[in-house]
Amino acid sequence: MARVSKARAMRKVLLALDAAKGSAACVRTCARLFAGAPPKSVILLHVQQLGGGPTLVHDRMGDSEIDTLKEELGRSGALRTMEEKALALLESHRKKLQRYGFRGFKPIVRTGHAADEILSVARDERVELIVLGNTRGPVARLMMGDIVKAVVNHAEVPVLLAR
Repeated sequence: MARVSKARAMRKVLLALDAAKGSAACVRTCARLFAGAPPKSVILLHVQQLGGGPTLVHDRMGDSEIDTLKEELGRSGALRTMEEKALALLESHRKKLQRYGFRGFKPIVRTGHAADEILSVARDERVELIVLGNTRGPVARLMMGDIVKAVVNHAEVPVLLAR
């Protein structure tokens, strides 16, 4: 894998992270790719999927259904608990990246459809690169929806798939 030279260093990179092994691959890939010239800003994004996780059912939920579920979880305090866990997860990834010389972190937690949220944050933050873990097999991609495919097909910037 080629390394980024100082003259071509990225300014802002988005890493979409969760508790899966794909996130560990994102961290390892970024550590190798940006060795000696880490980006100035790293967006660490975790998208919470409601209704038990990234399932085919969640992919079929509409925005109004997600908003209703978010309201219910907010009233019960469960949404705040989920956000705290997500921030702790992002913090663990931040510490790993920091050991490789990365600085300028911005943790973001969103709730909704993963691909839509990744693309939205990438646009809003004006990132130059999106890094996604892609370690699931073909059967898992079929059952869970294909977030990676949606991001790759609709991103306005390059997408790096980490294995």
